[in-house]
Amino acid sequence: MKQAFLLFLSSILLLSCSSPEADLIIHNAVVYTVNEDFEKVTAVVVKNGKFIAVGGEDLIELYSAKSIVDLNGFPIYPGFIDAHCHFYNFGLLQQQLDLSGTKSFEEVIQRITGYVESNPGVPVLGQGWDQNTWEIKEYPTKEILDQRFPNELIAVKRVDGHALLVNQKVLDLAGIDSSTEVDGGVVVLVDGALTGVLIDNAMDSVYQALPKPTIKQQEEALLAAQKICFQNGLTTVDDAGLDKEQLELIESMQKRNILDIRVYGMISNTPENLEYYLDKGPIKTERLNIRSVKVYADGALGSRGAALKKDYSDEKGNRGSFVTPVEEIEALAFILTKKGFQMNTHAIGDAANHEVLNAYKKALTIDPDPRWRVEHAQVVSEIDREFFGSKILPSIQPTHATSDMFWADERLGEGRIKNAYAYKTLLDWSGRVALGTDFPVEHVSPLKTFYASVARTTEKQLPLGGFQIEDGLTRTEALKGMTIWAAYANFEEEIKGSIEVGKMADMVILKEDIMEIDINTVTNIDVVATIVDGVIVYRASK
Repeated sequence: MKQAFLLFLSSILLLSCSSPEADLIIHNAVVYTVNEDFEKVTAVVVKNGKFIAVGGEDLIELYSAKSIVDLNGFPIYPGFIDAHCHFYNFGLLQQQLDLSGTKSFEEVIQRITGYVESNPGVPVLGQGWDQNTWEIKEYPTKEILDQRFPNELIAVKRVDGHALLVNQKVLDLAGIDSSTEVDGGVVVLVDGALTGVLIDNAMDSVYQALPKPTIKQQEEALLAAQKICFQNGLTTVDDAGLDKEQLELIESMQKRNILDIRVYGMISNTPENLEYYLDKGPIKTERLNIRSVKVYADGALGSRGAALKKDYSDEKGNRGSFVTPVEEIEALAFILTKKGFQMNTHAIGDAANHEVLNAYKKALTIDPDPRWRVEHAQVVSEIDREFFGSKILPSIQPTHATSDMFWADERLGEGRIKNAYAYKTLLDWSGRVALGTDFPVEHVSPLKTFYASVARTTEKQLPLGGFQIEDGLTRTEALKGMTIWAAYANFEEEIKGSIEVGKMADMVILKEDIMEIDINTVTNIDVVATIVDGVIVYRASK
């Protein structure tokens, strides 16, 4: 039986100087290059962080190297790219209360109680509750929080990050009362009284009022997030919404060589951020790429904030709402196309996708290769799909389909659900799809992304035959979506996303081959090693 921990014990020093010198040779592997022909080879040669040769076993005779690794048949893939996540916020969450997997509001209260007892005087911040998985599928309210924690600051986000439950102390701090109205957001009331639930833009005043994390806490958060990403085989993360201060911190940590992961940083759509970056222009280093702006068109389906063309099937009179007004989306689109920045817009509902796609089409009349992205592209009407193509790309998260499928049909209705999570259909129209997780909304593992893309089931293999399996991706398409197509969506396909000469030596080694193994076992595969620039940044302990 292959032993992962033996992999790098086979490294030997070569002293010969008769052959071209390299830093690393890996051979006797199953190397998925993900090049144009999707070739498989057995060996790669790395020097100065780049691939200098890719081919067969003869490479060990043609090159000398500081170390040679016999991989004993283990598979290698290009370093995985998460095309849509919240890397920084995920790191902060490691310092906060995790409410994922709670089965009732009572369990949420239990976890809050334990946190307060263990962290006296510390604000209770967290994320992960989901009323759609509870027996009583209704928003929680603040009454119990007010009774048990009148002197604590409590602010816990729904799993999708688009709804926030707070107690009265936080509402008072943020200056929110029953008369508060917010454009692009909702202060949820019942019989005219505050419930403590805030939707989308209504959350902003809370975040502005709560204490901000220190620089030390932010650095610890980024390092914690990096560690988890490397453990899961990720070498590049696309953070979908960062402020200037966060982007500068990431760049500073990378320059100090304490943050090794590559970051495609989308600029949050605020006046302050736009004023600074649009005049400054795109920024590109070896590890950081800032050339896109993240915009929110609407909210989330799970919180009924996604903007729909017709009423929610399970809540008449509600069509969701636009977080950013349509006219502002259109105006920004014209500004960004002139400034040479990519526009990446969150669009869940069919109304939001229609307006975003229409705004893109109007603005993109000059730029021949803008690669603007629709983030999520979750519910797209048949008449709107034709907007996708080489200029407009879907950036999708396959695990959303397998998480939402148990209740999404109730939200959308029998007819509309057929236009939701239609990943194969979107691929057919666009030619490429970029795959991500949206973590921490979903699990960070790209193997779960791969599995959900292909099998379209939960890890318990539900439903039988897969959810709308006609919109599943092939294994090849899924792997491309996590590598070369994601790199393309970042304007980085010439430097990463495949194992080819001249590209960055970013790789992930797995214990089993996701292209060959039973698809239902993919999520159980171990990451053996993650490599960035030809350097091992994560190695399995056994």
